[in-house]
Amino acid sequence: MSEKEEDQELDVGSEDEAAGKGTWKHAAFHVATTIATPAAYAPLPFALASLGWPLGVSSLVTATLATWYSSLLIASLWRWNGKKHVTYRLLADSIFGFWGYWSIAFFQQVASIGNNIAIQIAAGSSLKAVYKHYHKHGTLTLQHFIIFFGAFELFLSQLPDIHSLRWVNGLCTLSTIGFACTTIGVTIYNGKMIDKESISYSLQGSSSAKRFAAFNALGAIAFSFGDAMLPEIQNTVREPSVKNMYKGVSAAYSVIVLTYWQLAFTGYWAFGSQVQPYIVASLTVPKWTIIMANIFAVIQISGCYQIYCRPTYAYFEERLASNRTSMLKNGLIRLILTSIYIVVITLVASAMPFFVDFVSICGAIGFTPLDFIFPVLAFLKAGKMPKNRAVGISMRILNVGIAAWFSIVAVLGCIGAIRFVVEDVKTYKFFHDM
Repeated sequence: MSEKEEDQELDVGSEDEAAGKGTWKHAAFHVATTIATPAAYAPLPFALASLGWPLGVSSLVTATLATWYSSLLIASLWRWNGKKHVTYRLLADSIFGFWGYWSIAFFQQVASIGNNIAIQIAAGSSLKAVYKHYHKHGTLTLQHFIIFFGAFELFLSQLPDIHSLRWVNGLCTLSTIGFACTTIGVTIYNGKMIDKESISYSLQGSSSAKRFAAFNALGAIAFSFGDAMLPEIQNTVREPSVKNMYKGVSAAYSVIVLTYWQLAFTGYWAFGSQVQPYIVASLTVPKWTIIMANIFAVIQISGCYQIYCRPTYAYFEERLASNRTSMLKNGLIRLILTSIYIVVITLVASAMPFFVDFVSICGAIGFTPLDFIFPVLAFLKAGKMPKNRAVGISMRILNVGIAAWFSIVAVLGCIGAIRFVVEDVKTYKFFHDM
């Protein structure tokens, strides 16, 4: 039996066994946790600094509206042909067939693994910042904290599924708001203290450097709105799942708009073109609020990491674990699989702790196809257009426009990210203490 056929049998089984139990509020927690992470917030001021005010603001607003719209489209395709599709892969297979299934499988793994590498670097950086506040001359390096965070994620990885993380993600959503509010407030405070005559908003470097920095910024913005898990999240939601998912997505995006835009704009306003890729690193005073922001960041990232590693866990567990074997044996299989995954992610994050590089690569190669391009093309292919002719034509034009523009963004973002990785590898040694 092929892997796709096994997935399809599991799809049928999951539909027969139990309906989702979560409310729209749980959906909002999951969506907000997967999208609005400190690792997603943090590079936005840097992205604006690489694009300048006009292009930066327009890119951020466009990405916000496009991903909110595409998320609603994915939610509407839940039972587009009368059958529930519980994973991104199976939804793609039902619409595009073989190539759809394997394309989404590839992009989802790139997004999930790339995201977790980036956010583990961010979590390690935040833990190190807290440590250095209390132990200025301490000998622990960034790599130590990346390993500590990986060990904690291994513990959380023993929880059985996404729904079992709902209270963790509720806390993470509160931490998202806490991180955003604290960071925005401290950024404004720092911005008012800085002599504005010393701040430059001009693009830095040669013409070539500006061009590649702009490409890299497009990938970073795409990463900031990445969510490779919408059908998996929708599978945890009770009926009417489409309506509840609409409410959950819209509630999550309300939080995103209120926080993303403010942090991006205030961060660039406060520090100009000198803003750091991880915004917290640009903040200087008051110290206690910066420590608080870093603690919020670690709490939030811990939940996001779990959401993104679940597709990989599920893929292998479905093939190695069984309902017919003992709970102890299945638990041992889970421990071995999760340990291998965590060790690999931790090793890569420790060896190449280039935060913004992984953010841009993941955004360009993983999230742009999944969250900008696939949803609009899938909606067109599924023939779910409104009966009103004028509205239907308008949606077709809009969907084709989104697919075309973000295909260009994916290519440009990938080019920019790869160049930055090459430059950083030349500059730093492996396992560099950033």
